[in-house]
Amino acid sequence: MRSLLHAAYAAAVVAGLAGLASGQDLGIKAAPQTGTICLYNAAIHPIVGDDIANGFIVFSEGVITQIGSGTPGPADAAGGAGYTSFDCGGGHIYPGLIAPWTQLGLTEIQAVQQTWDTIELGGVTPEVCPATAVNPDSTLLPITRSNGVLIAAVAPLGGPLPGQVSIIRLDGWTTDDLTIVRRSGQVLRWPNMRTFTFPGMVTSEDDQRKEAREAVQAIERVFDTVSAYQMSRITDTTSPIDLRWEAMGGVVPVRAFEGHDGDLGNQEAPAEAVFVRASDAEQINAAVTFGKARGLRMVIVGGREADRCAELLKAENVPVIVMGTHNMPSRDDAAYDSAFTLPARLAAAGVMFTIANADDTAHERNTPYTVATAVKHGLDHEHGLRSLTIDAATILGIGKMYGSLEKGKRASIIITTGDPMEVRTQITAAYIDGRKIDLSNKQTELARKYRERLRQIAE
Repeated sequence: MRSLLHAAYAAAVVAGLAGLASGQDLGIKAAPQTGTICLYNAAIHPIVGDDIANGFIVFSEGVITQIGSGTPGPADAAGGAGYTSFDCGGGHIYPGLIAPWTQLGLTEIQAVQQTWDTIELGGVTPEVCPATAVNPDSTLLPITRSNGVLIAAVAPLGGPLPGQVSIIRLDGWTTDDLTIVRRSGQVLRWPNMRTFTFPGMVTSEDDQRKEAREAVQAIERVFDTVSAYQMSRITDTTSPIDLRWEAMGGVVPVRAFEGHDGDLGNQEAPAEAVFVRASDAEQINAAVTFGKARGLRMVIVGGREADRCAELLKAENVPVIVMGTHNMPSRDDAAYDSAFTLPARLAAAGVMFTIANADDTAHERNTPYTVATAVKHGLDHEHGLRSLTIDAATILGIGKMYGSLEKGKRASIIITTGDPMEVRTQITAAYIDGRKIDLSNKQTELARKYRERLRQIAE
């Protein structure tokens, strides 16, 4: 009986693994751009600058080289002068959309724990780099990019300092192919600062405040350790290397210290951000104050009550990644549409922000509709488009390469039948770094399959 049970268990495991393997994306990845491509007969929406009602865009070796109004010359339109030209049929051209906070490539099926690769052991693991762990053959990547989302920030989950934020393009054979920026910053989960009392609550308010103080002190010790490590490496290059603190070198600015007259390296603002998971006003205020005292470049992730801290956020130039608009009110006395109108309130206060989908990873394709909800509830339409493109790119540190259609920027482009925030809009073509991307996915293949069945029945 025991051997039969073992055999049955082994068969179940093999079947489960086979099921997961069958979910692998079987699409062909795009080859590098060869030659110059010209897209014409389209309304161009550069995001930065005025729209062009009827224009063309030229890109070579993955970089935009020309944007103009009207149509290219006859020789160009016919494929001459080194161009391969494509008539967009009166469609629209936008920069590729950006999902600013995801676990794409790190998880496949939310209900199957074996497909998660989002959390490492230990609460302080700043050396963890999602770019090395993303699955290039995840079936969620083609589904997401088929709706115009071509770039995503990938972040780990877990303890107070779970790891780095990586920026990836959603097409490539390997993790290196996917990676745009391996390390855009570090994730910091700020402890809850608000006390709660409700029936069944066993922890007193005093104990809750004590736990919050201890959690903040633990974060302070980590950053003090990083500063001490930096000074140790500067004064003695033979001191042992610690990969954890090396990974935070771009986040924590090198501090001068008494009695040292040598070169302390670059003391300008850090190149990498600290992405702080904080939603309540008390958390945001405490985190921004902490970052200001230590010279950190902060980004608030969550920001459910960011409008209550808008003056501080604007004064300290701290942007916000709003975690979704399809949320319930955060307080009993909050308006029913408070989550819908939060982006509009942040925009009115002059706070820079972008909006994440904040739903299951399988639904990242719905990111433009999450922003559309904010537009429906008071956010300016152009501000909504910026949230999906240039503002997201700027907050993630890739604004010089992506997020708008400008000469010299990477050719991350979508061709659409209309506004990408409109659910009826179709994405007809897409380019990432000049490479034309296959927009087919499991859903399009199923649609083709059952349309063929209906056609056969009709005959």
